[in-house]
This record gives sequence, C-alpha cells and structure tokens, in this order.
Amino acid sequence: MLYMGSAISGSADIDGMPRGGPDACWLDRLLHTDRPEYLDREDVDADVKRSVITALDRLGALFGEHDRNARLVLNEVADVVDPRILELGAGHGALSLRLLAEHPTARVTVSDVNRESVAAIAAGALASDPRAEVRVLDATAIDEPDGSFDIAVFAMSFHHLPPRQAARVLSEGTRVAGRLVVIDMPRPPVPLHLIRLATMAPLAPVWPFAHDGLISSLRTYSPSAYRELAAHAGVEVDVRTAGLGPQVVVVRRPQ
Repeated sequence: MLYMGSAISGSADIDGMPRGGPDACWLDRLLHTDRPEYLDREDVDADVKRSVITALDRLGALFGEHDRNARLVLNEVADVVDPRILELGAGHGALSLRLLAEHPTARVTVSDVNRESVAAIAAGALASDPRAEVRVLDATAIDEPDGSFDIAVFAMSFHHLPPRQAARVLSEGTRVAGRLVVIDMPRPPVPLHLIRLATMAPLAPVWPFAHDGLISSLRTYSPSAYRELAAHAGVEVDVRTAGLGPQVVVVRRPQ
C-alpha cells in the first residue's frame, strides 16, 4: 500500500514517537527502549562488536537472508541495465557481495558510518572487485550529489536509528538514489513480541548477539511508524510485511 507523506503533515515531535507508531497501544509503547546496542556504543570492545557482526553475517548466510535481500533489491531495478547501487549501514558487506554475484554489470558502493566496519569490508572479498567501492558514509548526510545512484538499500540495521535520524535517512536515500529500500525485522503484534523477547532474554547477559538482538526487537519500527517517518521526511512509502518475515519498505520521492 502506497502512502504519500508530506513534510507539512509530519509531526514536529518526531523524537517522541514510539517505535510502534503514533497509534501504538499502551503495552506496545512499553516494549520500547532507548538503550543502545553494543554496536552503537563507544565504550564496547571492538572484538565484541565484531562478534555481533560476524554472527549476523553467518546467520544471514545460513538462513538465506543475504540472497533474499539481494533479490528484493534487484527486483526494484530490473528495468535498469547497469544499476548503480548504494548500500547504507552495510556492517559486514555480505549483501553487496550477493548483489555483485547476482548481477554481472551492477556497480555497488558499500558504506557504513563505522570506520572499523568499513576497514574490515575493504580488507575482505570486495577489495578485489572492480565494480565495488567501499566508503565511510553517514546515511543521514550522504556525501553524494542528487541522483548519483539508481537505488539505495539499508538492510537489517534501520532500527539502530532514532526517529529524527531515521526520517533523515529516508530523505537522503531518496535524494541520492530516487528509491530507497529498507529491509528490517518486523515489529510483531504484542503477544508474539512478548514471546520473542522471553526466548531471547536468558541469553542476552552472556551472548553479545542475543543482547543486541533483544534491543533490536524493542527498537524496530511498525508500519504506522514508517508512515509517520515518511510524513516527516516528505516522501512516499510502500510498506510490505509477510508474517514474521522481513519488513520491506520501498521509499520514493513524490512524483
């Protein structure tokens, strides 16, 4: 379902919006935290952060998430002969690897705001691919001219952003690419959310990946939250959900 936002209709108090959206019930509003994940903290050892990123990469490969996400992105540029793709918040760069493997003429700019992540990506398999460029980029202030890419993608890490920064990414991503695909965990109905949290909580104190996964679940955005972010950013969003699978949000500049 396409929803066209307006910068005028966007809430001035976007910072206070719950992750369940402005229409979230009282219990869903309680299932929210501003506590940062290990990946977002400056006081956490780099090895701990790397263990979380490695687990995300391995589990993504095990469950076919990287392949699925690559297909979702390439479906959006099926009519483009030599697509220019920008990956934001890449983390481990596995999605960009799949994009290059699946499309023989695609060119990919792989980026993250974290310099250590970018250094690790640049030292990996993407280093030898002439169609890949690895860069440090802030997704809220992308250092590229308008229309530099055919599509941008922000996969499995959009929930790290507080609302005002998230709205800024919607605006910036569509400025440089026209279309932005956000792929992230869905925010489940409250009963299922409680079950998910209960299964993760015992592991959180001892396993960094579970710790960050628990916080991620509390910080994921609902469809109504995406619509509010779009209203604030003045862009169009098409929110697609399928059960407990990924939530896919296609963002466009108004025509």
